Amino acid sequence: MADLKQADGVVATLIGDVVGSRTTPQRDELHRRLQEALEAADRQLRPRVPLRITVGDELQGCFDTVGQALHATLWLPCVLAGTPDVGPVGLRFGVGWGRVGVLQESPRIEDGPGWWAARDAIDAVKAVARRPGQHHLRTSYRPADGAGGPDPAAVEAALLCRDQVVGSLSTRSLRLLGGLLLGRTQVELAEQEGVSASAVSQRVRHDGLAVVLRADELLRSVR
Repeated sequence: MADLKQADGVVATLIGDVVGSRTTPQRDELHRRLQEALEAADRQLRPRVPLRITVGDELQGCFDTVGQALHATLWLPCVLAGTPDVGPVGLRFGVGWGRVGVLQESPRIEDGPGWWAARDAIDAVKAVARRPGQHHLRTSYRPADGAGGPDPAAVEAALLCRDQVVGSLSTRSLRLLGGLLLGRTQVELAEQEGVSASAVSQRVRHDGLAVVLRADELLRSVR
């Protein structure tokens, strides 16, 4: 595991939590699935500071760019859609951009404007998602004052549209999107789902999965 000192400096901070975790009957199973997903994300997405569960159902990590952090906010819930016999895990995220430092080594405590920005972002998700017509919102972005970074209005507009599409997907389509993000072919996904390849192709087209993948590709390039 990378040394958390790598977080020193200006980074993209990520805070996530599980939606409705307190009403989940099997919290130990939820924790196991989330931990496995974070370990897989650390291997594939290679964050600057590994993703980790902090307290309860909250997770944190740091990335070199805002685009990489935004990609993680799509990758994790899609991969957590699981297999056909396991339902998805709802996650919401706050992404910040700013300076992060270490207050003390043991126990490890990080602080700084980057983390404050991410906290403001996830608090905004919780507030906005209560508004009529915006309950699918799961991701928000905030830069710290004076930190620069990508235009928050442009990023927020893209996230509103992306989350609306993803939040409207069926569980099967969400699993297919997760498989595509992992690089699996439509033929492989058809075998996993027990359907024809043409059925998968239809969902990719009709449910907007190809559009979500293209939007994710563009967002990943955001510095």
